[in-house]
Amino acid sequence: MKRVIAAAFSLLIVFSATILVFAKGTTTKVVITSAELQSPIEISDPEVLKNFNVWSGPGTFSNDVEGNEGFIIDWASGVVTECPNGLRKFELSFYVRYANRPFGEQTDQLAYIVSYAMDPATGQGYVYLPGKADEPYRLNTKAIYRGREGNWFRATAAWQSAFRKVVLG
Repeated sequence: MKRVIAAAFSLLIVFSATILVFAKGTTTKVVITSAELQSPIEISDPEVLKNFNVWSGPGTFSNDVEGNEGFIIDWASGVVTECPNGLRKFELSFYVRYANRPFGEQTDQLAYIVSYAMDPATGQGYVYLPGKADEPYRLNTKAIYRGREGNWFRATAAWQSAFRKVVLG
């Protein structure tokens, strides 16, 4: 009986690890919402989105090495201790198609939500990774736990440029 339980437990661990490894997929769109926008704005151009993969940066691993670049955050700048006042605020919802699903069943799935704020005076963008008390935290950490949740960071120049083109024209 102990062998059966041990075998079942081992199978469950292997199956769970396989799901985690193959759960990654591609970012298919980013939906930008804000009280100041008349309607949501959607970015769905694959050429633009390839630079903003949810599964890149801290909390991701390749060959046992943690990622330190990617997504829309300038990770090297570290945590922003104080954001300026008077920022324009937006919510960014990242949708993906999970690679572990049959092609015919692949649909856009909401995978990650962050807050984005932009200083209108300087154009500097800031990204907030929701913390435990924030509603998107559970969704986000289901996709990826970065260990940096609940903090503001500077946005990458690439994201700031893409955002300006789409939102500010």
